[in-house]
Amino acid sequence: MIEQETNTAPRAFDGVRVVELAQWVFVPVAAALLADWGADVVRIEPPDGDPYRGLATQGIGADRGGPNLSMALANRGKRSIALDVRTDEGITVLHELLSSADVFITSLRPGALARLGLDAETLRLRYPRLIYARGHGFGARGPDSDKPGYDSSAFWARGGVGHTLTPPERDYPISQRGAMGDRNGAMALAFGISTALHEREKTDTGTVVDVSLLATAMWMLSSDLLVALNGGDVTSVTGRGPQVNPLTGTYRTRDLRHIQLMFLQGDRYWPAFARLIGRDDLIDDPRFVDMVARRENSAACVEELDGIFAKHTLDEWKQILHELDAPWAPVQSVHDVIDDPQVAANRYIGEVRLDDGHSYRLPAVPVQLGQEPPALRRAPEHGEHTEAVLLELGYDWEGIGSLADKGVIP
Repeated sequence: MIEQETNTAPRAFDGVRVVELAQWVFVPVAAALLADWGADVVRIEPPDGDPYRGLATQGIGADRGGPNLSMALANRGKRSIALDVRTDEGITVLHELLSSADVFITSLRPGALARLGLDAETLRLRYPRLIYARGHGFGARGPDSDKPGYDSSAFWARGGVGHTLTPPERDYPISQRGAMGDRNGAMALAFGISTALHEREKTDTGTVVDVSLLATAMWMLSSDLLVALNGGDVTSVTGRGPQVNPLTGTYRTRDLRHIQLMFLQGDRYWPAFARLIGRDDLIDDPRFVDMVARRENSAACVEELDGIFAKHTLDEWKQILHELDAPWAPVQSVHDVIDDPQVAANRYIGEVRLDDGHSYRLPAVPVQLGQEPPALRRAPEHGEHTEAVLLELGYDWEGIGSLADKGVIP
């Protein structure tokens, strides 16, 4: 388990300054990934805070009574400055931050950025080495480039994911789990920024990095897109039915749990599997003797395996299949996942320890460098570092007080 720690070892993005002007999940998570690896991320929030701070959902947000874990996951390791960038003084402070920044990352729509003079063309002209990174709902061009887009709309709905994963017998599409598209898009955006920083080492010039939730969905559905692009029929998710390869199916156990087999090389694994389950007779059964036979007799093979798997519980099957050197897995609940020995051994869940002695756990970034996950640091309170950042920019206390009097900072 990863614990918050003071680690003085060099990290990949040490010395990289990121200025974040974003809300909700998609773009803030991308900046949090950079912070995990050492970037100094200065997060600009409006004076009344990111609306995500007030979201109450699933007992992990503002309704939890303790730390807002949704905010903690999206903003770990950053500094927060509360600033009204709609004012002349606020824009001045933002530009003072940008003058020393390596990356500007934003989720604001193109129209809003243009009105603030923060569009890509303007900032790149003023700061040629700046990496300008933006996360969109639908992309930077086209008729819908300025439309608002959350992951449930831009990724799940418009990107085809919801339709593809919905069984055809349902009256309505299934709903997306929380922020699935946002966090997938964030990984792509962080990768793009990393690539742009590497490119700048060669060119000494910044560039624009674009990632949309729509494109993220399309990338995730690449296999289905390949079918559609070549004139094929993309079928919706259905019930189990007969399998083309019964050894890539899901089977129910005696305690109504499930085992997923993924024997793509069926002929390689079939004999060892049959022996392990005590059914040597199936090895040479003419109906199942090879891939062709099992395909032609798929329904019969599935029926045979259904009966076999129904004889033991999930835990019993995990013991039986443990010695089988083939791809299979129990179908786990989320609660199963957090207790999985592999999760513990690889430190895929981190712990953040707070100054008051309390702690909370978060999923760690799935990337590890040097065989280690990054140390997790807590997320900032709203505007927690406003005064400290302004002092770094050269403001004195009189100047800070003047900004507060004008409502530029709270």
